[in-house]
Amino acid sequence: MNAIAPASGRQNGASPSRRASALDPLFALFAGAFQKILDRIDAGLAAGSIETTLPDGRVRRLGGRADGPAAVVTLASWRSLLRLATRGSVGWYVAWSLGEWSSPDPVALFELFVLNRTTLGNAGRASGLTRRLQRVWHRLRANSRQGARRNIEFHYDLGNDFYSLWLDPTMSYSSALFAEPISAAQSLEDAQRTKLAAILDRTATAPGDTILEIGCGWGSFVEVAARGGRSVHGITLSAEQKRAVEARAERLGLEGVTVSLTDYRDVIGSYDAVASIEMVEAVGQAYWPEYLAAVARALKPGGRAALQYIAIDDAIFTAYADNVDFIQRYVFPGGMLISESRFRALAVEHGLAWEDRRGFGLHYAETLRRWREAFDQVVADGRLPERFDSNFIGLWRYYLMYCEGGFRGGGIDVAQVTLVKAVNL
Repeated sequence: MNAIAPASGRQNGASPSRRASALDPLFALFAGAFQKILDRIDAGLAAGSIETTLPDGRVRRLGGRADGPAAVVTLASWRSLLRLATRGSVGWYVAWSLGEWSSPDPVALFELFVLNRTTLGNAGRASGLTRRLQRVWHRLRANSRQGARRNIEFHYDLGNDFYSLWLDPTMSYSSALFAEPISAAQSLEDAQRTKLAAILDRTATAPGDTILEIGCGWGSFVEVAARGGRSVHGITLSAEQKRAVEARAERLGLEGVTVSLTDYRDVIGSYDAVASIEMVEAVGQAYWPEYLAAVARALKPGGRAALQYIAIDDAIFTAYADNVDFIQRYVFPGGMLISESRFRALAVEHGLAWEDRRGFGLHYAETLRRWREAFDQVVADGRLPERFDSNFIGLWRYYLMYCEGGFRGGGIDVAQVTLVKAVNL
């Protein structure tokens, strides 16, 4: 069983380590240099503001624009800014885990940084030698056949018992699709079922047709499709998920369901349709052509692939791809959000027409908020398995807040699209 390994140190809310405290007077000597980091952030905030309490007790307001989030941050140590300047979002997480900065609402801060993604430039990204070392580490986690299995195990084999505690009853670990306007009256389970039905509709299949699901998770779509009379073959690289899908199919008496530990590159046979829900983010840019080739190869002529994916703003994709962010370092090694324009062009090259794209990023923000509330309740009730310590709890909460802020800031989006294979291919 693999557990996500957070940065060493205390969880957020604790005092900085003794070593950090001992060095604070030394850092204070260079307070002017740290003020320049704040100057850079201040100049890059075209919207919103940050009320910042500095380590010396002074309060400085960055930005000061009313048309955006009003974040509040307390810097307990100047070292937090050094980590941000040298290691980007990776260093900012480490600083948070050590109690070097805190906020009553980190989501607002993450939203603010993403909202100002173009004007801030590289203010929140790693630089120099640290950036190069992080890139080397990321390349070592590339999604080759062996690497992909290792990376998937790192995240998904935390255990079915863990995910079942805070996901909704469908066990969907992807964005829900809410009715608009989004309302607290609609349950997460209902919104997840709406999403699953939308994916099935995009396949344009009928009872008796065959569907391949690339990345079947814990079987939420498999169940919906099988109940609709389709024969579904789900593939995954997670042994934990395979067992869960098989148990689900047996428990519910689902017919026509098979599941295998198969890399998408090794899929054989042809299907009436393909479904893939938030799996392409685990592929990596170097492997997008292979992924799309596998989709095209699996589809019968005229067949449809229904995809749900997470994309990052094309305007910052190059800078994002040249760095390693917090998510890639601590949560999804080998992962990469897609550039929609690049991915779409590759789809067309593989004979797949890009149709009926629908984005719903704020729905993901709401999904993440509800996941965090459920996770917090599990922790408060003492129901989290003992193998997950306080460092892990802090990491997971940070991960959910970080992602929520990204979707609220508009720099990342979730969307569904239908890829249609030409009849003459």
